Amino acid sequence: MNRYSRFIAAAILLAVAAPASAALNILACEPEWGALAQELGGDKVNVYNATNAFQDPHHIQAKPSLLARARNADMLVCTGSQLEIGWLPVLLQQSGNPKIQPGKPGYFEAARFVRMLEVPTRLDRADGDVHPGGNPHIQTDPRNIALVATGLAKQLAEADPSNAAWYQARYQAFSGRWQLAVTRWEKESAPLKGVPIVVQHKGFPYLENWLGLREVATLEPKPGVEPSSGHLVQVLEQLQRQPAKMILRAAYNDGRPSEWLAERAKISAVALPFTVGGSEQAKDLFSLFDDTVQRLLAAAK
Repeated sequence: MNRYSRFIAAAILLAVAAPASAALNILACEPEWGALAQELGGDKVNVYNATNAFQDPHHIQAKPSLLARARNADMLVCTGSQLEIGWLPVLLQQSGNPKIQPGKPGYFEAARFVRMLEVPTRLDRADGDVHPGGNPHIQTDPRNIALVATGLAKQLAEADPSNAAWYQARYQAFSGRWQLAVTRWEKESAPLKGVPIVVQHKGFPYLENWLGLREVATLEPKPGVEPSSGHLVQVLEQLQRQPAKMILRAAYNDGRPSEWLAERAKISAVALPFTVGGSEQAKDLFSLFDDTVQRLLAAAK
């Protein structure tokens, strides 16, 4: 059965799959996983995102409203790899909700399903905010989204077995549309291969690996450490010897360091949405990558 036939079969199955019961309450740590859970769950899930695209997911406060969501959640969907180490353990403990504790069907870590990049060979706080399991910003490669979707569809069925056929049908339909989109994005982004870039935070290794972008400098002297004026001058001097086409930052990053450097190096500073909701165009997972690719292509001209 070819890709188109599988897509049609999934669509037919989705049309006849009978919804069996009320929705799962899902608490997603980041918007991309909330969007994926919605794609796979449809009207069988109620999704609440703990963070938005303009918040640094490393650091948020576990406010009472978020704690209430955790207490009532049937499932927790997070990146893992210690991205949320600054707030999630406290939230889980204070929620007192046994369904979403590690090891339970209601606890899901996306990072378990992908090949992690930038896994450190040593752990030392002097090296900055380094994650022992590898760089956690896995959502910038759409191939990772596909891998996580496979795992999440299976776990949704385990957490809500009465609707297992529903989740499987929606997964098949999503997977077909996603693979077609990935093929299109890769064709459109071919001119980006080998393009030298500067990043503000080490948040794009998976995007670089997917598109063949070449990182030549980082504005943060160490992960999680804001760039000083002296370090920015050093990067500017480096770019005179080793030019780059653009400086990338996430929607939640302070734009001042990249704008300062872009003006002096006479290159583009590009704010990528980084997750769903990070730009006006990035309204769901598909438009997130549509917008990301188009912003990169525009800056590379």
